[in-house]
Amino acid sequence: MFSSESISAFKTEVNAFFTQQGRSFPWRENTTPWGVAVSEFMLQQTQTERVTPFFKRWMERWPTPAALADASLEDALREWVGLGYNKRCRFLKECARVICVKHGGKVPETPAELTQLPGVGAYTAGAVACFAYNYPSVFIETNIRATILNFFFKDAASVSDKKLVPILEEALDRENPRQWYWALMDYGAALKKTGENPSRRSAHYAKQSTFDGSFRQLRGKVVRSLAIDGKANAEELAFRTGIAPDDLYRALSALNRDSIVAEQEGVYQIRER
Repeated sequence: MFSSESISAFKTEVNAFFTQQGRSFPWRENTTPWGVAVSEFMLQQTQTERVTPFFKRWMERWPTPAALADASLEDALREWVGLGYNKRCRFLKECARVICVKHGGKVPETPAELTQLPGVGAYTAGAVACFAYNYPSVFIETNIRATILNFFFKDAASVSDKKLVPILEEALDRENPRQWYWALMDYGAALKKTGENPSRRSAHYAKQSTFDGSFRQLRGKVVRSLAIDGKANAEELAFRTGIAPDDLYRALSALNRDSIVAEQEGVYQIRER
């Protein structure tokens, strides 16, 4: 499937591209472990350009895990409004608490330790370890996947990630994995802008559902209203958000299960912690 020559050519082209056209982001310039962790939570299913202003504001306000751990969930969600997937905010805040309680305020260094944190899966653990500590982990996300598919599986379809992992392991720059993964991601991002997205040939490809009119949008409206305008009963929430009662109660129920919204005597609010 691949040879040492093909791996060498692959690395040469990707690194040359990065040298000429590598992107710059605040979380790359500020590679503190906490800044990296924050960026990875924000970047999940969200475009980099959209994340940048949120990341800057967040790091100014909560530059350490301890600072966020001491904040209320309502304050955190108020800063998060506009990023979507609000459960990520709750997980990030819970991560900050666990990091302070169990790790002395220091973000863990290895993927094995990081996966023990709330809301941290295999990808996020590998990415945080790599970008925060230059740890030579192996992980895949959409741009990395696109880059490998473009080089090694041009005529294939429904390619499993299991076929990509050996290539990643063989090509991994163990002296500077951080920059190598930046290069892989930037190359993949460029591919998607200049032609057909190679990730469409992945067995794991799924087109993101439309946001407008989705249940995700309804949940976001409820969180925005409670975080910005404060607690309210269902009638007032329906007036604020324009959401029909049946959909509103469905959204409130889901947000309660996710430990984002609490209810007491018919009044809803963002949970205290």
